[in-house]
Amino acid sequence: MSIETLANHPSIPAESDPVMSSLFSPEGFDESVMATYGRFPLALERGQGSKVWDTNGKEYLDFVAGIATCTLGHAHPVMVETVTQQMQKLHHVSNLYYIPVQGELAKWLIEHSCADSVFFCNSGAEANEGAIKLARKYAHTVLGIKQPVILTAHASFHGRTLATITATGQPKYQQNFDPLMPGFHYVPYNDIAAIETAIAQLDADERKVAAILLEPLQGEGGVRPGDVAYFQQIRKICDEKGILLILDEVQVGMGRTGKFWGYENLGIEPDIFTSAKGLGGGIPIGATLCKQFCNVFQPGDHASTFGGNPFVCAVALSVCQTLEKEHLLQNVEQRGEQLRQGLKAIATNYPDHITEVRGWGLINGMELNADTKLTAADIVKACMAEGLLLVPAGAKVVRFVPPLIVTAPEVDQALKAIQRGIAAAIG
Repeated sequence: MSIETLANHPSIPAESDPVMSSLFSPEGFDESVMATYGRFPLALERGQGSKVWDTNGKEYLDFVAGIATCTLGHAHPVMVETVTQQMQKLHHVSNLYYIPVQGELAKWLIEHSCADSVFFCNSGAEANEGAIKLARKYAHTVLGIKQPVILTAHASFHGRTLATITATGQPKYQQNFDPLMPGFHYVPYNDIAAIETAIAQLDADERKVAAILLEPLQGEGGVRPGDVAYFQQIRKICDEKGILLILDEVQVGMGRTGKFWGYENLGIEPDIFTSAKGLGGGIPIGATLCKQFCNVFQPGDHASTFGGNPFVCAVALSVCQTLEKEHLLQNVEQRGEQLRQGLKAIATNYPDHITEVRGWGLINGMELNADTKLTAADIVKACMAEGLLLVPAGAKVVRFVPPLIVTAPEVDQALKAIQRGIAAAIG
């Protein structure tokens, strides 16, 4: 089914549910749900393609996509059909038994990546936990390192569990959660000299580096693409010293950059990498993938009750196959270029406020001048009033991560809303 005809598919509801609209209460919600999010004053009720509607019936163009998660947009007919059929067959059993569709999904991922084996879990944080555990066991059992260290980057983001917030090189996520997990050391991103210095210093202190964990493009850290020469030199260092290279593909994987995996933009292959978010198109699933030489997990080492159950694997497989069948990587490249050029044109009108537009495919960021009082949240709120949903990536970067099915007219519509929103935010 083409991108253009998706919005007119008959299986997608056309009207808001008046019962849901009348029942929703922000006050009741806040009384019942832990306040772990600073929520925008917006309650979303339904979606179709690249659009969503709130409980008052207002339409928005969704350039958040569940934070780079809704690969095929909302209510995609392939996903609707897969969900319906799989729920009528079998939705959950246990990994005590073989799950055929889990094996099919693993095979697809292996055939479309450098991986040899896959472990399925429920989220990006869990996928990164699995990668950390795998690296530590490899360090102990293969490398003979008693106190292994994993290098990660400043401004990185790897999840919200205790180990992954420790791996995350942003103190704001770690505050008040001491004591943090030992065994991590931070270096500046895209700085090869810092990597080399850290390895030498840790070696001198008899703390051996077992792995380097990086994002091919830093998402939460401001949409900062990795430098090709930097990553290629890291790959060389890892090969020479027997260090594992782990790439966090949670936000950039599954076609978001115009390639299936972010590492393909860098001309290297990781030893271990992780996926989640876009893998299931919005259905919770994560994966830790690795090459055979570092696949040291044995029965009892790692597990997940819900990981890789028939329901999530069926949906994820349908997402993967649709990416390929509908040639969506080409759409990502074309719409990403259209979006970046449009944002750069807008930026030229506000040189005192916007310093840079950058990104790959359909993960892009617009950085604001450090001296301007304008914040990313200001622009997000102003664009929301114009019917466009965006998300910050830090205080000074606005992030653009629409569904991979977004059309050229929708990108044009978004650019017009951004122009109006910025003008309104500046006043």
